[in-house]
Formats: sequence, C-alpha cells, structure tokens
Amino acid sequence: MTPYVRFVRGILFDRDDTLVVDVPWNGDPDAVDPMPTAAQAVSLARSRGLKVGVATNQSGIGRGLLTPAQVDAVNARVEALLGPFDGWFVCPHAPGDGCDCRKPAPGLILSAARSWRMDANDIAMIGDIGADVEAAGAAGAAGVLVPTPSTRAQEVDAARTVATSVLAAVQQLIDGIDDTQETEKGNPCALR
Repeated sequence: MTPYVRFVRGILFDRDDTLVVDVPWNGDPDAVDPMPTAAQAVSLARSRGLKVGVATNQSGIGRGLLTPAQVDAVNARVEALLGPFDGWFVCPHAPGDGCDCRKPAPGLILSAARSWRMDANDIAMIGDIGADVEAAGAAGAAGVLVPTPSTRAQEVDAARTVATSVLAAVQQLIDGIDDTQETEKGNPCALR
C-alpha cells in the first residue's frame, strides 16, 4: 500500500495486540507480554523526540469484568516493560455506553492532543484493528494499521497505511524526517 505524507509530532499506540499480546480482560500484570518489535518501536519514536502514548479501549471496566485498579496495574507493567510514556488515554466504557472516547470515536486522540498541546493532525495512531485507524481519521490524525491474525481483511483493505510490524510503522514515520527535513522545517516527522 502506498503511504501518504503526514507530519507528526506524537505517536499513540493501541495497547492490546499492538504493544502487548492481547489477553482478553487482562487484570494480571504478570500476564503482560510485549509484542515483537514493540520495545524497539517505542524506543525509536522516543529517541527522535516524538511524544509517545497509549490509547486503549478497556471495556472490561464498563462491563464489570475488571476494576480500574486492575487496568492501572496492567498499564503500569506495560510502562515498566516499554515506557516511559507521555500519556495514557483509556476508555473505560462498555460498547453500548455512548461515550465519545471509545475507539472508533476520536475522544482518546483528542484528549492526547489537548494533553500534549498540539493539534490532532500532529499525531499518528498505530493499532491492529480498523477502530484504531477509524478513530485517527475521525480526529484528523494519521492512522497506521499493523495487522495481526485477528485483523479482518476488510480492515486491511480500508486502511490508508499498513505496516508489517509496530517497528515498521514507526520507521515509516521516522523515515519522513530525513525525506522532508530540507523542505519542511519545523515538522519533526512525516508519515510517508
């Protein structure tokens, strides 16, 4: 798939099946296992001066299957393994709650933009399902899909930019720095 040019100053990562192996309704920090290349991807983004954060739907809270403390403990373990992160943006609502933060709604990305004092179009969202890239599009941010075996074929077909791994997604963003450095002063990164 041909990538498009998009300048970014911050990257949001989905948590489950993007940064860490998805364990449904995980409330156990000991069950956290990073996805291949996730540590390198976050480190690369951080090394280039980009803000890095996590935007994650955690409907287990809204469904009564997890407590906020359990989700916080799992997130703390993710941070210990891959962090530090510049922000955690968590939707605790169940799918039918009608919130504006549950991806594919744009709320988590817009919250990150406010927190980081940047426009949403300065942010890229990397995730493994269509809801991640749809949330990016709804917010005016860039979206990069990193398919897993759980990603539906129609989500891959609908994605504007697809990468083979989390590291490859970040590398696409980083590659734009050198490509645009001469003509686009002041923009730290571009999604190509």
